[in-house]
Amino acid sequence: MDSKKEINISIGSNIKKAREKAGLTQEQLSEMIGIGPKSLSAVERGTVGISITTLQKICNILPVSSDSLIFGSDVQNDVKGLTQRLERLTPKQYEIARDMLYMLLKAFELKE
Repeated sequence: MDSKKEINISIGSNIKKAREKAGLTQEQLSEMIGIGPKSLSAVERGTVGISITTLQKICNILPVSSDSLIFGSDVQNDVKGLTQRLERLTPKQYEIARDMLYMLLKAFELKE
């Protein structure tokens, strides 16, 4: 039972970090994934486990990989997460973000 609790605590902690990184409150995320804030709080504390369905919803909303939540690290850049955030922008916001990103990437090329 101790290993199960350790896994729950680890996954819960990783969910909390990902939620905070996304700038969401427990109330906001719980509403988006269809569970109560108290249930999400219990998951983040590791006092209860998480279902695969709920884990999948969290991965799609935050967005993070299931590997990063289960194992605590994501070895690849979070391109999916960046893409999903860009998709939520208005056309004007997207245009600004795109132009800034191109300028930033060009600056990185100069430093190589």
